[in-house]
Amino acid sequence: MKMLRYALPAVVAVALIGCEGYGPKQTGGAVIGGAAGGLLGSQIGHGSGRLAATAAGALLGALAGGSVGQSLDRSDQMYASRSTQTALERAPSGTATTWTNPDSGHSGTVTPVRTYQTPSGQNCREYQQTVTVGGQSQSAYGTACRQPDGSWKIVN
Repeated sequence: MKMLRYALPAVVAVALIGCEGYGPKQTGGAVIGGAAGGLLGSQIGHGSGRLAATAAGALLGALAGGSVGQSLDRSDQMYASRSTQTALERAPSGTATTWTNPDSGHSGTVTPVRTYQTPSGQNCREYQQTVTVGGQSQSAYGTACRQPDGSWKIVN
């Protein structure tokens, strides 16, 4: 809980500072990237080193997320979302599911890496996602859990 007190302001500060002049896609990407980067950074180091890693992760995540968010349009997001649902539902761990938007040329992959069941019985999958825009790739990791309606919801 103490780490959250430090990590959350760092993520918000990065999002606010980094989003000036951003469009809505860049802002969303920066906020999501900052949050993910801060979370990953908080898992590294101990004591004051953990705080520095959290801040650095938030900053790098916001920059990367803003860059990707700048370029992905609704069609790209639709292709990526559809591919993510398919990968989580059908792909064996370690098998990539790909998507490509023929209009923009943007593409990506979703690869489930681990499947498990929570103590409450909910099925979840960890996955790696890569998005390529303008020849540059960005990678992210996440976890999704099956919802009562059968869909997969990203939980981090």
